[in-house]
Amino acid sequence: MKKILFIHQNFPGQFRHIAKHLAGQPDVDVRAIGREKAPGLRGVPLHRYKPHRDAAAQTHPYARTFEQAVLYGQQVLRMLLGWRAKGYRPDVIIAHPGWGETLYAKQVYPDVPLIHFCEYYYRPRGADTDFDPEFPLTEHRAAAIESRNALHLLNLEHCDLGITPTKWQYSLHPEAYRHKLRIIHEGIDLEGLQPDPNATLELPSGQVLSAGEPIVTYVARNLEPYRGFHQFMRALPKVLEQNPDCHVVVLGGDSVSYGGRPADARHWREKLLRENPMDLTRVHFLGRVDYDTYRKVLQVSKAHVYFTFPFVLSWSLLEAMACGCHVIASDTAPVREVISNQENGVLVNFFEPDELADVVSHALLQEDSGMAIRKQAPRTARDYSSMEGVHQYVRIMATVLNAQGRSAKVTCAGQVPHQMRCGEGMR
Repeated sequence: MKKILFIHQNFPGQFRHIAKHLAGQPDVDVRAIGREKAPGLRGVPLHRYKPHRDAAAQTHPYARTFEQAVLYGQQVLRMLLGWRAKGYRPDVIIAHPGWGETLYAKQVYPDVPLIHFCEYYYRPRGADTDFDPEFPLTEHRAAAIESRNALHLLNLEHCDLGITPTKWQYSLHPEAYRHKLRIIHEGIDLEGLQPDPNATLELPSGQVLSAGEPIVTYVARNLEPYRGFHQFMRALPKVLEQNPDCHVVVLGGDSVSYGGRPADARHWREKLLRENPMDLTRVHFLGRVDYDTYRKVLQVSKAHVYFTFPFVLSWSLLEAMACGCHVIASDTAPVREVISNQENGVLVNFFEPDELADVVSHALLQEDSGMAIRKQAPRTARDYSSMEGVHQYVRIMATVLNAQGRSAKVTCAGQVPHQMRCGEGMR
């Protein structure tokens, strides 16, 4: 019986597919650690923790993130020590270390392979934080970012192997540690995500939009500049003027996932609507919606806009492609790893809202516009399937187990059980 331990503050997070797969194996014991508000995953026992306090207000701002990480790591340390005293020892630990939970995992289990999900290594220059001159990087902020990487350097030092989703995210990590990293995207669940020429979407007003109509869509967890919301909003007045019959459907909350709030408004939607007046009978802000509504939005789309700073790639881009969307995306990293211009999508300069408006209008006005693109997009999405992600994760687990002289026999999704060999999955 193999024992696999997942650690993720918001479990399952990026581990949903591999954890679900392993939990379904008769010879694998899976458990997880997460924060008190983590959603959890059916079939996987989740042990929740809560730090006994937050980082102190008097802690230097540059060090506050690290103090918080220490507090998280301390709570997980206590949990692991209790488990060890009762005889529990995992064969592999798979963790997202970004908040500090695994700082002391090797202290408890020094010989247990530790696989880290290395999502992002911050760079004060040349990545997200100094990308948009509209939001200049202060020296104070740059110093805080440098300090924040102290945690990530420890995470890279502690792990036996690291997984990062894209080539660009890989390139951000220090060269001295790249030999530990493997590029594996966790994948998206393709079930139910496919083009549907008969799809319809009922709006809260009762109006029904149908696939084939001139519909522009935009999706983000929250409506904010990191995901290009400001450029999208600046393009909309021109799109609406050039296409008097079109409708725009926008999904996303008014909170902030990345970056900060506007200084002169409650949220970015309010600020950008004030600066860019538009006909709100044709622009529909639906907020956060259930999955079925989200899927219908993608399936009725005729032009789907995905803009982002150079940052973590959104699952929504791949899901839109799986639904056969004509994606109009920012020409930024790591988007260009997925989108080949005029083949499976269209790339646009992030800083040119007029160009964005023209490309969107072209997609709406031409009856056969983007047909080749819409056919190719789902083929690309299949390369990022959750099945492929599970397969790659299993191979990495086998690599670290065999490197320690242990056998690893785990079934890959849709495949016959096979004995893994050391070295598989290394890329």
